[in-house]
Amino acid sequence: MKFYVCIKMVPDVTAPLQIKEGELIMDADRVVLNAYDASAVEEALVLTEKHGGEVEVVCIGPAKASETIRKALAMGADKGTHIQTTGDEGYDSTSYATILSAFFKDKEYDVLSLGKQSQDTDSGLTGSMVAEKLDLPYATNAVGLEVEDSKLIVKRQGDTGQEMIELPTPCAVTCSNDMNDPRIPNLKGIMASKRKPIDSIDISSLGLSDEELSPATKTLSYAPKPARKAGQKFEGEADEIARKVAQLLDTEANVI
Repeated sequence: MKFYVCIKMVPDVTAPLQIKEGELIMDADRVVLNAYDASAVEEALVLTEKHGGEVEVVCIGPAKASETIRKALAMGADKGTHIQTTGDEGYDSTSYATILSAFFKDKEYDVLSLGKQSQDTDSGLTGSMVAEKLDLPYATNAVGLEVEDSKLIVKRQGDTGQEMIELPTPCAVTCSNDMNDPRIPNLKGIMASKRKPIDSIDISSLGLSDEELSPATKTLSYAPKPARKAGQKFEGEADEIARKVAQLLDTEANVI
């Protein structure tokens, strides 16, 4: 099977950050492969190792994003495509979906796989938009994948339990980071990744207008989360404390 996995370079969310005058300031040098995309890469590798096939990763971003592609290649992906941008366009989910659908419109593949969201914005919208634009059968929040008779069997996590969905190919799926534990590239994989091909194309080659690429949303400002109110401490006998808590839940929280 041919898997295309869309990956994203994102800021390392464990790095220090600050909010200054409504702007979010992060360490631009600390970037990583989006965790949800790493799980999508891992699952594609597991399935192609089991059933045969090829895994190609696609990343939109500035020149530095090539490091993220190399990480996926070191994991075991066969090749990569880098859709180059300047990095300061302010793209949102709509923009990324437009770019990806333009890239994939004339490609042949069995499965188009994405992380269910990116850890920098947590929007979780790009996958569904790409599937809609390409008119692909689609499943979200996958926690397991299998291939049977050239069809993709998706185990997805729903609100009340897990669902099993059979998708004909070609199809699209978004992957949860609960799906697996992505492999850590070893030295052999890292060295091999340096010899694997990365096709680099400029975003202008996709023939998209500025209007098509313009974001549909705009971030006005950032602000720290409000501090939580301090909790109340109760002292006394257990039955007395229980009465006080019940009274507060009834009169103040209005949940009884």
